[in-house]
Amino acid sequence: MTDAEVLVVGGGSTGCGIARDLAMRGVDVTLVEKGNLTNGTTGRMHGLLHSGARYAVSDQPSASECIEENRVLRDIASHCVEMTGGQFVQLEGDDDEYFEEKLKGCRECGIPADVLTAEEAREEEPYLSKDVKRSIRVPDGAIDPFRLCVANAASAQEHGARIETHTEVTDVLLDESDDEVRGLEVRHDSGPGKHEHGRAGETEKITAEYVVNATGAWAGQIGEMAGVDVEVRPSKGVMVVMNCRQVDTVINHCRPKGDADIVVPHETTAILGTTDEEVSDPEDYPEEQWEVDMMIDQLSKLVPILQEARTVRSFWGVRPLYEPPGTGTTDPTDITRDYFLLDHEERDGLSSFTSIVGGKFTTYRMMAEEISDHVCEQLGVSAECQTADEPLPGSEDFSVLRDYMDEFGLRSPVGRRSVQRLGSRADDVLKTGEPNPVLCDCEAVTRAEVRDAIDQSGTDLNAVRIRTRASMGNCQGGFCCHRMANELFPEYDESQAYDALDELFEERWKGERHALWGEQLSQAALNYALHATTMNRDRPLKGEDTDFAAFDSGVETEIPEPVADERGERGD
Repeated sequence: MTDAEVLVVGGGSTGCGIARDLAMRGVDVTLVEKGNLTNGTTGRMHGLLHSGARYAVSDQPSASECIEENRVLRDIASHCVEMTGGQFVQLEGDDDEYFEEKLKGCRECGIPADVLTAEEAREEEPYLSKDVKRSIRVPDGAIDPFRLCVANAASAQEHGARIETHTEVTDVLLDESDDEVRGLEVRHDSGPGKHEHGRAGETEKITAEYVVNATGAWAGQIGEMAGVDVEVRPSKGVMVVMNCRQVDTVINHCRPKGDADIVVPHETTAILGTTDEEVSDPEDYPEEQWEVDMMIDQLSKLVPILQEARTVRSFWGVRPLYEPPGTGTTDPTDITRDYFLLDHEERDGLSSFTSIVGGKFTTYRMMAEEISDHVCEQLGVSAECQTADEPLPGSEDFSVLRDYMDEFGLRSPVGRRSVQRLGSRADDVLKTGEPNPVLCDCEAVTRAEVRDAIDQSGTDLNAVRIRTRASMGNCQGGFCCHRMANELFPEYDESQAYDALDELFEERWKGERHALWGEQLSQAALNYALHATTMNRDRPLKGEDTDFAAFDSGVETEIPEPVADERGERGD
C-alpha cells in the first residue's frame, strides 16, 4: 500500500496540468513543489499565448501544436486569456524573402495569417515605427501564467489531489535492487499543509506507484537523485516590464532569429523580450544591466515610444530546452522547442519513473495529456483525458461575468478587473457582506480578493501576489505590501506578518535592481523612505531592545530664524 498512486514533482504549468489530468481520471495524485506554484520557468515568462507563428519557418511541428493548443486554452481558460491578436512587423530594410517564408509557413501550419499594409498596421498600433513596411496579422494573445497554473492546481484539488508547495525533494526512494522508484523523501518548509511563517517544517517519506519528474530546467537535478542522466540545456532569457501598455497587440519583429524581438501587452503593462543564452545552472547565472538596456534599445526600433517610457522592473527566466543525445546543436536558438517524454524504464532500466522535458507554456496541457496517458497505461487505468473540454475553475461559464458585473454594480474599472480576474468565482469571493476597499491601487485589487488568496496560501504573500497581482503595478508594492500583510491578522500573529512582509519586500526588490533610473528610481527611493521610516523595515527590530525614549530626549538643535533678503522677502 502506497501513500499515493502517482507523485508529481514540479508546480509549474506542466506539473499542475499533469496533476489535474490524472486526478480527473480518478488517479490518487500528490504534487510537490519546492517554492510557490509557478516558482520556476512558468512564473518567469512574457505571458505570450503563441499562435505558433514564431516557429512557422524554423519548427513547423511546434507551430502546429501551438495553434492547436491556442484554440483549446481560449475555450477552457477564458478568464486567463486576452486575445489581443499579434503582428509580425517588417521594417524597411528587413528581408522580403523571410517575410514571404513566414507567411507561407503560417498557412502551411493552419495559422490564420493576413498581410497588413504599413498604414493598416499603424492604424491598429499607432505607436509603431514610421519605418514599418508591412506586417502579418496572426492570432497571438496574452495569458496570465499565474492564474492558469493556480486554476489547474485548484481543479486537481477539487478532484482529490494533494498539493504541497514549499516542499523540496531531498531524495528519490529506490527499491533494494535500485531498479525501481518507490517514492520521494521531501522536506516541508512549514507543515505539511498551507505555508505558514514560523511553523516548524518536517521531513516526510511519500511512497507512490509512479513518480513523474516535471521540473523543467531542474529535471537533471531530480534525475541525478534517481541515478539517471536527464541532459536538459537551460537557456536564460531576460524580460523587461514597462509601466503601461504601449501596444495593445503582440508586436513581433519579422526577421530570422535574434534577441529583443517581441512586445507583449500584459494586464496593465507591456513586457519586452527576450534573449536566448545557454547556462549551466538554472538558479545561478549572471543578470546584467546591458541585457535590459538592449531590450529597450532594440525594441524602440519597432515601437519608438519605449525609449522614453518608464521601466518598472526586469526578470530572467530559464527555458528547459532538451534535444536527444548526439544531436549536438551548439546555438541554443536552434534547439527544438518540442517536448520529450523520457521513460526511464526503457531508457535507463529504472521503472516507475518518467521525466517530461522541453516544450512551451502554450502546449503545457498537451504535454500533460501525453504523460498522463503514459502513466495511466502503466497503472492499468482506462479513463480518458478530459482536460481539453472541461473548463478550468473560473472559466466554466464566462457569460457569468457579465451577469456579475450587473449584479455587483461592477461598471467601474476596479470592479471590472476584479471580476475578470476571478471569472465565475466572483460570486463566492466578492459576496462577503463586509466593506471591500481597494488595497492595491495600481492593479485595482480589493480586500476580498486578498483574503481569498490568503485562505488558499497561508502567510505566503508572494503566493497572494501571483493570485491577485497585488504589488505588481508601477509602485511595486510601495503602497500596498503592508496592507496585504495587515490582512494576515488576526488569523496569524505579528511575528508571522512581519516575516511575510519582509519576504514580499525582498521579492519585489529583486526585479527593481536593473530598472533604477528616471521616475522608477524616484519611486524606489520613496518606497525605501516609507518602509524605513514608518515601519522600520530598513533593519530588523525583532528581538532588539530599542530605547524609543532616546529619540525624544536627544540634544535640542536650535533652528535659526529665516532671514529676510534685501527685498524684504523671507529666505528659503
